Amino acid sequence: MTSRPDRTDAATLAEASLAVHAGIELDSTRALRTPLVMANSFALPDDPSEISWSATAPGLYTRNTGVNQQALERKLAALEGGEDAVALASGVAALHAVFFTHVGAGDHVVVSDVVYEATWRLWTELLPRRYGIQASFVDVTDQDAVRAAMRPETRLVCVEAIANPTTKVADIAMLAEIAHAGGAILMVDSTFTPPPFYRPLSDGADLVVHSLTKYINGHGDAMGGAVIGRTELIEPIKADAMVDVGGVISPFNAWMIQRGSVTLPLRLRQHFTSAQRVAEFLEADPRVAFVAYPGLASHPGHALARRQFGGDAYGGMMALALDGDPDAQNRFVANLRLITSGFSLGHDDSLIVHTAADGPRTATYPAEFRRYGHLRLSVGLEDADDLLADLAAALDATPLRRQD
Repeated sequence: MTSRPDRTDAATLAEASLAVHAGIELDSTRALRTPLVMANSFALPDDPSEISWSATAPGLYTRNTGVNQQALERKLAALEGGEDAVALASGVAALHAVFFTHVGAGDHVVVSDVVYEATWRLWTELLPRRYGIQASFVDVTDQDAVRAAMRPETRLVCVEAIANPTTKVADIAMLAEIAHAGGAILMVDSTFTPPPFYRPLSDGADLVVHSLTKYINGHGDAMGGAVIGRTELIEPIKADAMVDVGGVISPFNAWMIQRGSVTLPLRLRQHFTSAQRVAEFLEADPRVAFVAYPGLASHPGHALARRQFGGDAYGGMMALALDGDPDAQNRFVANLRLITSGFSLGHDDSLIVHTAADGPRTATYPAEFRRYGHLRLSVGLEDADDLLADLAAALDATPLRRQD
């Protein structure tokens, strides 16, 4: 096959060019995009006696590795600056794959005290109950607390570059130093911070996880997850979580996500520019109790975000609440016309969801989150002026009953 370009040329390409060309290999059809290959089996050689049925090589069985999966993995590795990648069925499958493969019975992990709900449940319920794994939840912005949480049996430090949903910013270089000093690996869920916006591997992370369903696909029409890192760490994930557990991504979803990823750098500019305007608009309105967005000077992680992310963009995600009771948050969402109430994030359309201020997971959230609950807002690709007009109209239409 002829590559357009091959992986060795990745360092010479600008971000937009890399998103278009990375991972593409011309097959016998000479198609400029990897064709969709829906086969689940492939013709074996005349003498298959030396084939390992659990091998992760292509041309055997799609659970072991498919054509479209491989193309997507090549692109993701190039975009993140990693040696290798594995694409799986969902973002949660990718998280579980890391935990299942690299942490064992009796091991200990250090986890951010603010993480995605599925990550929280894996470390508080499933993995401790089934495998006896112990997890210490710590404020990862507190260097001393992280160091104190490390144990001789600590195998993994698990964080999010920008935490879901509070937008706490983690210092990845600092956490990598602590993890490595303790003999552990650092895994960063970078779903809120996709490349080229940020590459945790360049700051010392060992593994990067993405929900491909979000920004990298970008269109709300395919599910997938990925882990990117050194080959020595990725190959066991392919063997254990992909082949033996069966968490492989489907060919169609891999094809769809690779198609969406082509426009990733262009889409991120619109997401992030609009998000900054939306955050500033909301913070200036006295009817809004708080806005948590790293691009605001009022955000406790603003200086770190400015240094770590390059100083000109801060992501497309924010949390906010109106200065009213829980019903006010719901009425506000119901009054929105352009922004849609729905789960997920990183889509072309702006999405908002209300979460109440209760439950054990929220105990470590900032005080304003616990008082009001919060609205998680994913700013989409609509014109920023239209988004501001929608927010303003919804605020005007929402009578506020103040909390005591």
